Amino acid sequence: EIRRYLTGSLRLLMLFLLVLGFAKPLIAEEAESLRVGVRVAPPFAYQLSDGGPWRGIAIELWELMAQRLELEFTYEPMPLTRLLDAAAVGEIDVGIGALSVLPEREERMDFTHAYMSGGLGIAAKVENAGLVTALLRLLSLDFLKVIAGLSGVLLFFGFFVWLFERKRNEQFGGSRLEGIGSGFWWSAVTMTTVGYGDKSPVTLPGRLVALIWMFGAIIIISGFTGAIASSLTVGSLQGKVRGLADLPTVRVAALDSSTSALFLRDQRIAYSPVADVDEALDGLLADRYQAVVHDRPILHHLIQQRRLGNVAVLPERFERQLYAFVLPLEGDLRKDLNVVLLEITNSPEWGALLERYLGEQSF
Repeated sequence: EIRRYLTGSLRLLMLFLLVLGFAKPLIAEEAESLRVGVRVAPPFAYQLSDGGPWRGIAIELWELMAQRLELEFTYEPMPLTRLLDAAAVGEIDVGIGALSVLPEREERMDFTHAYMSGGLGIAAKVENAGLVTALLRLLSLDFLKVIAGLSGVLLFFGFFVWLFERKRNEQFGGSRLEGIGSGFWWSAVTMTTVGYGDKSPVTLPGRLVALIWMFGAIIIISGFTGAIASSLTVGSLQGKVRGLADLPTVRVAALDSSTSALFLRDQRIAYSPVADVDEALDGLLADRYQAVVHDRPILHHLIQQRRLGNVAVLPERFERQLYAFVLPLEGDLRKDLNVVLLEITNSPEWGALLERYLGEQSF
């Protein structure tokens, strides 16, 4: 009995050691540190100092995801082209940074779900036009069109109030011209909520028109206010480049192999390739370039960080982009990463993270 017991125990021990021997490589393989390629592009990914901690929207998102999945990893900073090539051949397990999802990239590599939507923008040197130019814009055709349109709306409602009130309300009496003028005055006072109260409708149809105008004016005045502000301020910052239409006639810089470079190539706009956006902005300041085309969030962040008061991102937005993490085609992380990515980006902490890096701006 003792011999049989010892023999059985020995066999179980040998089996345990055998299984453990096979499991060790698997455990070691699971615990292997992931290689994470990083494209340095503030505010998505950057280091506070050489060898210092990493910061940025993409960095913090990735670290939250890795923490939830209990993943070990090491960062490997590399240029955009090198990162994409490394992901395509499986030299890295994940690529993070300001990486746009493009059809030509999808053919070579995989992507997670998008975590942010952005677009391209144009940075250019600008100068304040001064008071005289701003006053001259009051006589510009665009501004006069806006004023004419607003006057037409006021006249429309003023006319109908006069039409219903002219026989029963002496406030809208007098000649036809005087009555319509009174209606126009009432319409303007009502829209601006000045509330003089010197003229008010007394008939039921007149009050119905007034009620419609009170609610309609809330919507209309906001639209006209925006149009008036735009006609006065667009161009108040003077520069040779006002928008996308001006790019074919000026010297343009763009990051080589980036989304902006692909866009310019598709639009048949000549550009000078640069190694990074800081180099492009330096060239803009030195007048080697007159425009820099790149991701709007990155341009905003760099201009703000470098305090470039005479450089601005123009209002025009184009070429919507989706930012995501890049993965090798043969990788097996995509499903797990997507689950936690969706959990995080639909949580309040994601909104707080974006506001911390981008403020209240929407890109």
